[in-house]
Amino acid sequence: MKNKYVVLSTLMIGTFMGSLDSSIVNVSLPIIKEDFNCRMDQIQWVVTGYMLSFSLFMPLTSWLKDRIGFFNLYVGGLVVFTIASLFCGIAQNLETLIIGRIIQAIGGGSLNPTAMAIMSTVFPKEERGKAIGWWGLGSVFGPTIGPTLGGFLTREFGWHSIFLINLPISVIAIGMCFYSLGFLKQVPKKYEKFDFKGFVSLTIFLSLIQFVLVRVESVGLLSYETVILLIVLIASLAYFIHTELRTTAPLLNIRLFRNKKFTSCILVTVVRSAALFGGLFLLPFLLQGLLHFNELESGLIMFPGALFMGILMPISGTMADKFGSRKLTIAGLIIVAFSMYLFSELGAQSNLTWVLVAVCLRGVGLGLLISPLSSATINSVKFEEVTMASSINSLLLQVGGSLGIAILTFIHQNVYNNKIDLDFSGAEAEQFALHRGFTISCILVTLALIPASRIPSKNLVTAKKEIVEI
Repeated sequence: MKNKYVVLSTLMIGTFMGSLDSSIVNVSLPIIKEDFNCRMDQIQWVVTGYMLSFSLFMPLTSWLKDRIGFFNLYVGGLVVFTIASLFCGIAQNLETLIIGRIIQAIGGGSLNPTAMAIMSTVFPKEERGKAIGWWGLGSVFGPTIGPTLGGFLTREFGWHSIFLINLPISVIAIGMCFYSLGFLKQVPKKYEKFDFKGFVSLTIFLSLIQFVLVRVESVGLLSYETVILLIVLIASLAYFIHTELRTTAPLLNIRLFRNKKFTSCILVTVVRSAALFGGLFLLPFLLQGLLHFNELESGLIMFPGALFMGILMPISGTMADKFGSRKLTIAGLIIVAFSMYLFSELGAQSNLTWVLVAVCLRGVGLGLLISPLSSATINSVKFEEVTMASSINSLLLQVGGSLGIAILTFIHQNVYNNKIDLDFSGAEAEQFALHRGFTISCILVTLALIPASRIPSKNLVTAKKEIVEI
């Protein structure tokens, strides 16, 4: 095995590519929406289609890891992601772009849980918080430069270039994998039965959640179509739970939710993900639509928040190893909730200073939150459960995010249409819609404080060290 920090660097590059792509896409959404002349509830599929596909592929990670091995899974994911990026880069209509994004997610869905599982293999438990913090720089450095780079590329070369930028990065990432991850080829493979019934029922459930949230605005909550869809949705979830509890090789080991520490961490992840992904989706429309900044200016405004997040993530990861995750997680949630409140109060006449304050506070809050929460989640389970726990964590993070975007898009579209019907101007209706969306985000993040209070005050390793010292 190569030096474990060389392995960590390799995983950071792959993570950077995926995070760069998502952050570049967000800042370019208003331009793509204008180019394709589509509505907010249509353009959301560029993001939610990716996240939903990402979510559906993630449960396969644990099985594929055993079937084809860590190395083939990680490198294969990078290759698929790269080919799909090229497909997105040459898309000429919204439908083609969405298909490209769905394929892109199939490749990207395996990267994070596989990387976390590899780190759990390479790093001892007392070093994982620090390792996750440094690895998180890959996911943070992308968003740090992504908005600015995306704004520049979109303004100078068109939005297609934001996907083509992945190609040179992917060459480096794949090359580094062959250099430093070759030792993973020696890990024995296991040929276990695939939980096909569980996969199909989970696919139906997750797809219907997204579809219902999109359709309910058109057909109404109490329509026959909505009621039938909800019945099928509930039935698919019940069948999935029934199947997973009975099979010997479950797609997702839902028995992990009997672990109260793990469940508390997952609840925080889902709620904060719904609020933050939803808020991040709305942010470019606030900056470019309501406040009239161009693409490059929007990217530059988002830069300091991502910078704060990047600086704080490894620091908070190390602090979590020493002092535990609960207080850091709660502090991060409070700061993020306040930033969402500030965003909700911004209007067409708002001063740039207040915009930057909200952006920076969001970055500080996330910097304090992400690494401690990830560390607490992984350390709450046994070593042999780490890969499954990582898959569940990554899956529900994406599901929460896609639901958050769908819910906030529904709220935004509904408020906007109501205000237009009341003869408000387009700008006034947009301000009301964005205010409501960010307010809901603030409430969701605040609600996450409830499960956050149940996260262990000390990480398992920290507590053991204190006992030994006594």
